[in-house]
Amino acid sequence: MPGALNIRVKVKPNARASSLERLEDGSWRARLKAPPVDGKANAELIALVAERFGVRKADVEIRSGASGRMKLVRIGAA
Repeated sequence: MPGALNIRVKVKPNARASSLERLEDGSWRARLKAPPVDGKANAELIALVAERFGVRKADVEIRSGASGRMKLVRIGAA
């Protein structure tokens, strides 16, 4: 993937099933099965984004909002 892509993601932990969907305003909503403790939800978010965009988990980084529900996620080259 040339360059990098930044996306805004609103996270909902403790969901029944994990999913990632694009909203009308261009942001994304992530429903995560993992609870928001010990970084479990963030790790699941990284795996979900990597799978959706077809990149390695190492190419996905939470740039801001690691402890909040609204996150800025960078996908691709540094």
